[in-house]
Order: sequence, then C-alpha cells, then structure tokens
Amino acid sequence: MVEKKTSAFMKPMNVSADLEKIVGKGPMPRSEVVKKLWVYIKSNKLQDEKKKRNIIADANLKVIFGGKAVVDMFEMTKLVSKHLS
Repeated sequence: MVEKKTSAFMKPMNVSADLEKIVGKGPMPRSEVVKKLWVYIKSNKLQDEKKKRNIIADANLKVIFGGKAVVDMFEMTKLVSKHLS
C-alpha cells in the first residue's frame, strides 16, 4: 500500500494573530484560509461591484494587505501567505 502524500495546499498552516481575527484560530490548510477569507469579504461586501477582482480593505484586511486600501484577488493570495507559517 502506497502512502498518499498530502499536498502542500492541504497542509495545516499556523495563522498569524492578525489573520486569526478574520479566519479564526489555526492551524488550518491554506485552502480553508482562502475559503474563510472569501466568506468574510462577501459578508462584509468588500468586493468591488464593478471590478469583481478587486477587494476593498476594511481595517482588519488593511493589516493583512500591508496597508493597501485595494488589492486584486491574485495579489491578495500572495499577501495572505505572509501571514501563514
């Protein structure tokens, strides 16, 4: 029987204190972090109505986004990974 390796995307990661305010206590897989982040964004209506790829940062997200007011969804993933270890 061959042991199935867990992909890096599914490996539980530690969540920074700042990110924890948004997604909850870790550790959790990166995929779960992203899923919870989108729940937060949608429930707080932080997605730009016209440019759906842009996320408008509230006070909590600004900390994660390095002080930026608006980031696109691809940049968001890169910025969030700095809060995972």
